[in-house]
Order: sequence, then structure tokens, then C-alpha cells
Amino acid sequence: MSGYINSEIDEALSKRLLSPLPTQRRLFTYAMNGLSFMLSLLALFPLASILWEILTRGLSGFKLEMLYRPLIENGFANAILGTIIMVGIGAFLSIPIGIMTGIFLAEFGSTNKITNFVRFLNSILTGVPSIVVGMFAYGVIVLVTKEFSAFAGGFALSVIMLPVIVLTTEEALKLIPIQQRLASAALGGTRFQTTFRIVVTAAIPGITTGICLAIARAAGETAPLLFTALFSQNWSDGLASPTASLPVLIFNLYNSPDPEINKLVWTTSIILLSLVLFFSLISRLLSRKSR
Repeated sequence: MSGYINSEIDEALSKRLLSPLPTQRRLFTYAMNGLSFMLSLLALFPLASILWEILTRGLSGFKLEMLYRPLIENGFANAILGTIIMVGIGAFLSIPIGIMTGIFLAEFGSTNKITNFVRFLNSILTGVPSIVVGMFAYGVIVLVTKEFSAFAGGFALSVIMLPVIVLTTEEALKLIPIQQRLASAALGGTRFQTTFRIVVTAAIPGITTGICLAIARAAGETAPLLFTALFSQNWSDGLASPTASLPVLIFNLYNSPDPEINKLVWTTSIILLSLVLFFSLISRLLSRKSR
């Protein structure tokens, strides 16, 4: 008898679930979907207008020789090279420290008092304005060495990149299932072997995503480089000399009355935007792979 009653309940429930929604509910759903679509288009409008302005003004002045001539010869190759060098220095300094700190926070110091203090410092560092980072690098590097340099600019960028790498590394490691750690321990693996051979290996796509996001953010920073690397219209003499960069070039020459220089600035904006977009796309592809 109870089985018959349960079958009737299941049949009534299935009919209710498979029945079409009421007209009012469907109209409400369509209205909300339409409103969400319109608000999404409204949010994308400023971005689209900025991209359109940069492309229309920059493409008209683009010349192939700009890619291998310095600013003094109406090009921006020295700024591209300077940006790559300083971002590379920042990555070289911040990636090892950021990854090891993230591993410590996620795997070895989860119940340690030092962990909470390190997380607190990392949160503060995430919200520090970039111009303050530039002033800090100026006091630590420029005042000590008595000269502006690419190394000082790379150091400032490393401070900006570090909290992003630490945060993404820690979160990527936390996403690895605990079962993998237990399986490694059951097979005789030590905590060190489990962490670096199993957990870190599985989290590499997520860690790499964080690194790409940090590089994309650092590539577009201007304020720290104004206090550290300064600028140069010609090729840099080395890591210990003033070095040009794409953001600072745009900042310095944007208000120039010369129409040729103005076109050069907008073309430089396209190159910088393409560089940031490149690393952003890589991070998105890696994040999809990790999921």
C-alpha cells in the first residue's frame, strides 16, 4: 500500500516538474534576461568606446619602422624593450618569492600564527597605490645608488606583482582535492614530496594564470617607473641607467602640440594595449585548462 502511495507521489511530482512554467513566470524571466543583456551592453559601452578611440587614432599613424627605431628617430622600440626588461626583472624577483610564500601559506603554515600575519601584510600590499610603491623603490634603490635605472623600475614592478602571485598561488593550491594528498601519504610520500611533486604539479595551470595576471598588471603601470626608471629618448645604456617604457612614453608625450608625436602616442597605446591583452588572454586560457 505504501509503495503504491509513493508511486503516485513520484508521478505527481514528475508531472509538476515537467509542466511548463506559468505565463507570468515566463514573462518575468524574459524581462529579467532582457534587462541583464541591456545592462551588460551598457557596461561594455565605455570599454568599446575607449578601444575605438585608440584604434582609430593609432592605426593611422602606425609605421613598421616604429617597431625597431627609438623615440629620438620617431619610433618606440626602445620603450618596448625597456618595458620587457623591467617587467622581466620584476618577474624574476617576484615569481620565486611569491610562489614559495603561497606554498607556505597553503600547505605548511595553515595553523601558524605567522601565516595570519603574512596574509595580513599581503592584503595590505595588494591595496597599496602604485605611486606609493614607486616612492618606496625610489627611497630603497634610487637614493642608494644615486641614479635612476631599469633595475629600480623592475624592483618597483616586482613589489606590485608579488601580492597577486602570492594570492593566486595559495588559492590554486587550496583547490587541489585533499584526496590527492592522502593518496600520496598512503604511498609513503613525505609532506615535502607530496607538496612539490603532487600538489604543486597539479596546481601549475592556476599558478601560471596568476603569474600572467601579475605581468599584465605590471606592464601597464606608470607611476612607479616615474620615480625609478625615469625615461630615455634613445636606447638604454644598461640596467643601471634611465630606461624608457611604454606607459611613461604615453604620459610624457600625450600633451605634445606636434601632430606627429600625438599620432605616435596613440600608436604606442595600441602596442601597450596589445601587450596587456596578450597576457590576459593567456591567463584566461590557462584558467580554463585548470578547470
